[in-house]
Amino acid sequence: MTTSVQETRAQPARGAEIRRHELAAFLRSRRERITPEQVGLPRGTRRRTPGLRREEVAHLSAVGVTWYTWLEQARDIQVSVQVLDALARALRLDASERAHLFQLAGATDPTPAANCPSVTPALRQMLTGLEPIPACIQNSRYDILAYNRTYGRLLGDLDAIPPEDRNCMLLVHTNKEWQAAVVHLEKTQRLMAARLRAALAGHLGEPAWKMLLRRLDESPAFRENWRRYEVVDTRSKSKEFLNPYVGRLSLEHTDLWLAPDVGARMVTYTPRNEETRQRLEKLYEIACGR
Repeated sequence: MTTSVQETRAQPARGAEIRRHELAAFLRSRRERITPEQVGLPRGTRRRTPGLRREEVAHLSAVGVTWYTWLEQARDIQVSVQVLDALARALRLDASERAHLFQLAGATDPTPAANCPSVTPALRQMLTGLEPIPACIQNSRYDILAYNRTYGRLLGDLDAIPPEDRNCMLLVHTNKEWQAAVVHLEKTQRLMAARLRAALAGHLGEPAWKMLLRRLDESPAFRENWRRYEVVDTRSKSKEFLNPYVGRLSLEHTDLWLAPDVGARMVTYTPRNEETRQRLEKLYEIACGR
């Protein structure tokens, strides 16, 4: 009986050890397939590693070299979702590989791409019915959970952006196409940071929020605005975009709250003049491939 109990208790430990070794092998295989040139690093003349070096992955992920080495050595260490997210991006993992990474690490991926709150068929039908008015569904983190065709072309080509990167805060601070489309960029960035600060109060310590803030910290503009510690609530407001397909758009931004307790909302952009209305119709035709 004693032996049986000991074996039962040992099973989870053996399973965890197996996962650590699988994780180590997976990280090595993905590191070795990426060339330095793919991530903007010099190859040098003394490179023996077929892909990236461990220290290069650590640098790209903003983690310690020793800590990353321990991961590849299958050491028994705790890995946060923020670090896993950084590794997934540094190693250029696709959706299936990213899910595999989190599963091996015994963690839940908090990004909308992996675990999206329910967007019902009725809500999707509403988004479609609003065409050519650009509309999307966001949560309080600015994750874009669903959108109609016109919104998908409002500031560029949203379809071309990986699902885990479809976040308005990230895009307005890191995506050059989105930044070029926002007429009053600095003012918009400051306002959005203040709105995010206000929303954060109800989500302190949550992994998804910590992960977003870590990524945003790479933006000097966000760091400057975040240090201001400004807080504003949400409100309807005018927006101007320089759309790459149809030109300047003058719009009225409105939030339609779907679930205030979690911050889910439908964001709409209605035209403020006839010229913009006509341009939205043209944009919708472009989005439909007409």
